[in-house]
Amino acid sequence: MQFSDVFDGFSFKGVSDIRVIQYHGYPVMAMKRLSTKESDGKANLHQGAVGQGIDIATGGTMKAVQHGQPVTHHPDTGKDLSELNIPHWNELLCLASSCHEVTELGYLGADIVLDRLKGPLLLELNARPGLAIQIANGVGLDTRLQVVEKEFGARRTPEAKVEFFMQAFRAALPVDS
Repeated sequence: MQFSDVFDGFSFKGVSDIRVIQYHGYPVMAMKRLSTKESDGKANLHQGAVGQGIDIATGGTMKAVQHGQPVTHHPDTGKDLSELNIPHWNELLCLASSCHEVTELGYLGADIVLDRLKGPLLLELNARPGLAIQIANGVGLDTRLQVVEKEFGARRTPEAKVEFFMQAFRAALPVDS
């Protein structure tokens, strides 16, 4: 694996990943997890990594937090976190969404890395991903999950689920509480 250099300077050692929470295959929330010296190069927020919310509709990054407190720059590298944007966004969300087809888990966290040559690659799946993603995004999950629950009867491909939620977010449906 040849990790993409797009995140160089945004993390301390280790591998940064993107966590996408999907609910019945619909990507409802995402964040970039940036390792720090404190987290010993791991991307776990509870160990001191930085979590940065990602706009589901665009892949653009939003606010960032460490230990639940806002940060604007990486604590070790000093890199301005507002400069970070996620390439291959639609492809990345489709990969996360397709994990539901394989696992049939209703609530799932997909951790994805970016390879320089292959693009988004699945790193691991979490059946019980932490809820700190809500802090990194500055919104709760509940209203977003309710939007998906209204769609339970619809039969959609992973790509169609991604498009539905991206459009719902853009159309300013009540996806944020």
